Amino acid sequence: MEKRPPLDILLCAPRGFCAGVDRAIQIVELALEKYGAPVYVRHAIVHNKYVVDGLRDRGAVFVEDLSEIPPTDAPVVFSAHGVPKSVPADAKSRNMFFLDATCPLVSKVHVEAQRHHAEGQEIVLIGHAGHPEVVGTMGQLPPGAISLIEHLADAMAFTPRDPAKLAFVTQTTLSVDDTREIVDALKRRFPLISGPHKEDICYATTNRQDAIKAVAPEVDAMIVVGSPNSSNSLRLVEVAERAGCTNAVLVDRASQIDWSRYQGIRTLGVSAGASAPEKLVDEVIEAFAQRFDIKVEARVTARENIAFNIPRELRTIEAAVSQ
Repeated sequence: MEKRPPLDILLCAPRGFCAGVDRAIQIVELALEKYGAPVYVRHAIVHNKYVVDGLRDRGAVFVEDLSEIPPTDAPVVFSAHGVPKSVPADAKSRNMFFLDATCPLVSKVHVEAQRHHAEGQEIVLIGHAGHPEVVGTMGQLPPGAISLIEHLADAMAFTPRDPAKLAFVTQTTLSVDDTREIVDALKRRFPLISGPHKEDICYATTNRQDAIKAVAPEVDAMIVVGSPNSSNSLRLVEVAERAGCTNAVLVDRASQIDWSRYQGIRTLGVSAGASAPEKLVDEVIEAFAQRFDIKVEARVTARENIAFNIPRELRTIEAAVSQ
């Protein structure tokens, strides 16, 4: 039998599911348990193909617009990314029964934006155009109330109506370092700008990026498990590259691994985006175990014990399922 080359795997922790993702998936699962199929979901509940496919197999029907849903008594779930105010209004006009799976940390950003607007401030949103979270946040207020800033150059070119009445909020899944650079530029240009009471970038995004920063300088290659439409997963790859690991890639499943990238490596870092289940991390490690003599070491940079309540309508079934 051919001797397998040795490989040290440094497993980043925290990694994978955050409390908001866990809650959103649970809402769909409990709705299927309580009401039966179909349960309609507006947009992918979280940005992970494996999760979405699994829920679809159990009877979830994913749509991009409420107009795609026929007249029904079946529940409609709004994804973890949040929705514009027009969406629940549309659902009510269609007499739909809906459950909101918006992450509470995204809802916090919505509340901040509404508060700033009520105080007469113009709002800057730091985020990525077209991302559902950004669409949802901008849709909390009338058109023109929020200006989107994606890059440092946008921050330098932005001209507010009144620099003394300006506030910023951010998408929750951004690069911590990129966002800090943009916020610093805005604060230099507009010293009176108001920011969030507490950091908008969520604890899970920050913790996963910090774990990558700790591991990336020590490894020959880094794999981030996550789907290509997952903002927080893409940011983890960027963070790894900046932290010194140039051979960093995003993979959805072990079957996507390009083995030519790993010839001759002795150390590998593994992490997962906040919407990627641990089963897929295990799958990747097992794929390396078939080709290398692996030794796995967990690198823990933070502990997470946060959990969010599910909607009231599902709590009785949650209690029954957990018994």
